Amino acid sequence: MAEAAPYVFKPHERPTLPGSPANPEHPAWRRRGYFAIGALVGITGGLGNALTLVNLNFAQGSLGLYSDEATWLTAAYFMTNVPSNLLLVKYRQQFGLQPFIRWMLAAYALATLLHLFAHDFWSAVAVRAVSGVAASGLSTLTILYFMQSMPAPKRLAGAMIGICVPQLASPLARALSPHLLEWGNWHMLYWFELGLALATLAAVMALPLPPSERDKVFEPLDLLTFALFAPGTALLIAVLSEGRIEWWTERPWLGIALAASVVLIGAALLIEHLRRNPLINTRWLGTRELLRLILIATAIRVLLSEQAFGSIGLLTVVGMNNDEMVTLNFIIVLASLAGLATAVVTFRPEQLSTPITVAVVLIAVGAFMDASATNLSRPENFYFSQALIGFASLLFLAQAMVIGIARTLLAGPKHFISFVVIFSMSQSIGGLAGGALLGTFQTAREKYHSHELVQSIVMTDPLIAARMRASAGVLAPTQGDAAYRSAEGGALVAQQVAREANILAFNDVFMLVGMLAVLTSLWGIGIRISIWRRHETSPVILLQQRMAQAAAAAANQSTP
Repeated sequence: MAEAAPYVFKPHERPTLPGSPANPEHPAWRRRGYFAIGALVGITGGLGNALTLVNLNFAQGSLGLYSDEATWLTAAYFMTNVPSNLLLVKYRQQFGLQPFIRWMLAAYALATLLHLFAHDFWSAVAVRAVSGVAASGLSTLTILYFMQSMPAPKRLAGAMIGICVPQLASPLARALSPHLLEWGNWHMLYWFELGLALATLAAVMALPLPPSERDKVFEPLDLLTFALFAPGTALLIAVLSEGRIEWWTERPWLGIALAASVVLIGAALLIEHLRRNPLINTRWLGTRELLRLILIATAIRVLLSEQAFGSIGLLTVVGMNNDEMVTLNFIIVLASLAGLATAVVTFRPEQLSTPITVAVVLIAVGAFMDASATNLSRPENFYFSQALIGFASLLFLAQAMVIGIARTLLAGPKHFISFVVIFSMSQSIGGLAGGALLGTFQTAREKYHSHELVQSIVMTDPLIAARMRASAGVLAPTQGDAAYRSAEGGALVAQQVAREANILAFNDVFMLVGMLAVLTSLWGIGIRISIWRRHETSPVILLQQRMAQAAAAAANQSTP
């Protein structure tokens, strides 16, 4: 049989850049299919790390790990996930989109299957590392599917949805995990993930993306940059993950790793700065507009750690577990979806920064509401405040992604890799840095409050003496030794003091996040005033004008 002729793209259908799918018009049924598959791919890719992160205690117990060893499971994921886009984008451009999709999904399904056979520390770490690489490919695939699900004028809305859907994975994992664990041990989580991975593979093969164009883009210096950048980011992630647990000043390797990461990342950026055709365009990333976007995106990601670390941590201190926080997490998911819908519906190219400022204000309100927690606080006390923060998280992320994509396409498709890598770093490392910052602050404040509370415990105080007697009296039915009961009563009081110190420390964390959010919102307002004074045109408006001009030029060329 004669070989099928290669697909010839019409001018308006051509991919935005090599490795991306073409942009033909799709019938309604196909767009709905692309939308459903995009949602499936996004949730599947996000759940991998989320299921491990929210159930570290189960993995720790099953594998017999210490807490610092268990943290390496999530650290290994980020160590491979963050730098992977550096080469995966060029892989798509040179070898095509379909091989990229097949390899990524096969690798993800294999990594998920290997979880079921990981029975020791090193095998579990290796599997998480493979999952990080595969998940970086799935995040790109999510965006591409959602963009194909939208008509041409609304492709940016598809990108907004694609970048946000994987962010739902963490609250979803907390809501689903208790029910999955009821059916078996922690391996049941990965049977569920494997099912999603296989369903995704079947869906993508049933409805593939349109074909793409290829171009020879790899250069020898790309491998040198990756050989420096990947271990540099891995060391930085290791420090941010383990620093709070092993404590920053107690382990010499933390300082050595941090110094080495600075040297390696700096060397990679220096090479890129001197290259004629860089993989990471440092000159473009160093412009005022991009630096401003990256700093704001990182700052807000740090603030959003209040949800993952602050509220969940406090509820854990007062004795709550995932089973009792299912409703709270479902509320966060619904609020996050509402934030995404709001971002898409209210999208205004001339007012891109307004939703970001609103998101920061909502984070501040939610944090200040949480700052009055007590030992009687329960998940229902956090429904509204955490819904505000969940709403703000996707409202911010959708707008920031659109601004970044618009500026990238205005500067030229060759800058796409630079934007993907830096934006991914700002979100992943920003989240890790936020957890490390808030965790360190909470530990320091817990020590302070514990000292203050202990100083106030004197046996001459009738209330303290009564509390000690009451604590000892609890043991009276089972323990006849009065001296032992007294000692145990003192231990129970010490536990109560530690709990109260932790609660006060978490309140300080919420107050810190609220104040930082206020400062960030003031910074954002200052940026908006500066843009207004310079009469700076929105990058999305400029992009739309350029696309309209290109479409008009293509129409003129096709007219006989």
